[in-house]
Amino acid sequence: MLFKPPPIKKSAPKPRKRVAASKGPLKDTKGNIRLFRTIELKGKNKTLARWKRIVDKMAVHKQLYLSNSLPTSGKNQQKRWKQFKSTVVSKSRMQQLRKVNTYFNNWPYRLDKENWGKQEYWASPPEFVKKSGDCEDYAIAKYYALRELGLSASSMRIVALMDNIRRLGHAVLVVYLNGDAWVLDNQTKLVLSHSKFSHYVPQFSVNETNRWAHIPVKKNQPASKPKK
Repeated sequence: MLFKPPPIKKSAPKPRKRVAASKGPLKDTKGNIRLFRTIELKGKNKTLARWKRIVDKMAVHKQLYLSNSLPTSGKNQQKRWKQFKSTVVSKSRMQQLRKVNTYFNNWPYRLDKENWGKQEYWASPPEFVKKSGDCEDYAIAKYYALRELGLSASSMRIVALMDNIRRLGHAVLVVYLNGDAWVLDNQTKLVLSHSKFSHYVPQFSVNETNRWAHIPVKKNQPASKPKK
């Protein structure tokens, strides 16, 4: 199934209206996770050009996504990453999620307009460590850091969503682990289950091979009454 994902809005002059959050179950009848309680429509990852550019670029570096691709000039980010990686490579998966989340959250937040002169730009990890970035750039850097640490593409997604508290577009990394979906967010160093984020309403999500549209559902929606 094909669909065109909406752009993520970084800021707006006026507060945006709240988007209806899903109130459905956390899992479907087969026990599969419903990310942020939504129903998902899965499709091939073909039309999101800004994400495909990054996937194609990082695929050149095979499994050593960051060790082989980060710039060696300036603050020597390649050496910095390798030193960090050596301290977490033997830790549990959950510890790795927490460490990677904290590591990249130390970069300052910068808007695309400030960095690239564009309203919407998805930065690759090498671009992010040189100039920093905004929400989806943190998520992308964490995605490839965890890929190098051995997590599969199928266990992760970058999720574009609406934050109903700030009433702004946002993006996070979600990792499926131990029967739950864990959120790595540049807004917090905590790594929490998606069930804790009732104010997040996903619009679409992607990994290296697929994309998903997300549809909020009502909780215990009553069946329509029979006509008399």
